[in-house]
Amino acid sequence: MKTSAALDRIQPSATLAMTARAAELRRQGIDVIGLGAGEPDFDTPDFVKEAAIEAIRAGKTKYTNVDGTPELKEAIVGKFRRDNDLSYETTQVCVNVGGKHTLFNAMVATLDAGDEVIVPAPYWVSYPDVVQFCGGKPVFVAAGPEQDYKLKPEQLEAAITERTKWLILNSPSNPTGAAYTADELKALGSVLERHPHVWVFADDMYEHIVYDGFEFTTIAQVCPSLYERTLTVNGCSKAYAMTGWRIGFAGGPQWLIRAMAKLQSQSTSNPSSVAQAAAVAALTGDQSFLKDRTAAFQKRRDLVVARLNAIEGMTCPTPKGAFYVYPEFSGLIGKRAPDGTTIDDDRAMVGYLLDQARVAAVQGEAFGLSPAMRVSYATATELLEKACDRVAEACAALG
Repeated sequence: MKTSAALDRIQPSATLAMTARAAELRRQGIDVIGLGAGEPDFDTPDFVKEAAIEAIRAGKTKYTNVDGTPELKEAIVGKFRRDNDLSYETTQVCVNVGGKHTLFNAMVATLDAGDEVIVPAPYWVSYPDVVQFCGGKPVFVAAGPEQDYKLKPEQLEAAITERTKWLILNSPSNPTGAAYTADELKALGSVLERHPHVWVFADDMYEHIVYDGFEFTTIAQVCPSLYERTLTVNGCSKAYAMTGWRIGFAGGPQWLIRAMAKLQSQSTSNPSSVAQAAAVAALTGDQSFLKDRTAAFQKRRDLVVARLNAIEGMTCPTPKGAFYVYPEFSGLIGKRAPDGTTIDDDRAMVGYLLDQARVAAVQGEAFGLSPAMRVSYATATELLEKACDRVAEACAALG
């Protein structure tokens, strides 16, 4: 017996691997500051937790419809209408076991061997692996810091072929925090209008975490002509601090939603009934707490951006959303650590920072654009200050 060819095409998640490594060092009593996890440090709101407790007491612990309860689908329809000015019926909505599951279901349901998926880089680590698992081909398009980590229309045009099935568009972005304006989305939409065989996977997971007055929009909202070939994807993990509850969802054409439900019926079946009840409360309850949490994230962003930009050899663009920065450090490549080893790539750099500074970040290689690293600032301000002190000291020690 050996593993399948499909499994051999993918790698374990680099972000989860770094998180696990940092956790193991802490278990050994080593003072490691973890800036690798894509997880809010805030707790799930109390009113959401109370809804889950009430669901348990009410006996809502049985199987539900495969792709979501009617109550949660109605709440998602209302969320899309309220937040995104998008009109979906409940038959156009699916509920999955987190956003990663939504991605997996959509790709498995639509990709055949050799189909191409355009993936702007830097990208979330799971995008190319899921495509490759399905036998598809990720087509990477580099969007570096000189273009604010955003795909340009002419790059999209050049990347499209007759085999292109999807464009994956993540805004605000994991790992960079870059966010597309309405005009930028319209420009990309103009390209897609000329290529009706290309669909859009719009990953909006960080829509509520935006800064400096940025107005979030999603592509089906600003380009109505693309509505019938867009899967608008979101979830409860980031804005509502519900990562462990595992609720992702999407709105899209009914045939695609049915196809994803068919796949789900033979894999996970329904998401947790209790988590679904909590998600109803999250999406329909008081949303005012989101503003306070975003304000806290923005203060942390400003702190980390300023501190990392003060390090010679490192450049850290200011993101418009999410809770990551993606500093580029080509000026540090080739330098030597105090023990004589050479920092020859970003994997070596994050290894050096973990070993010497006891700070865990994730190498840019995992996200498709080097030399850089993803730093999550979803942690307490005092820990961020201490982490920045350690990183600055470690970088100053390079010769």
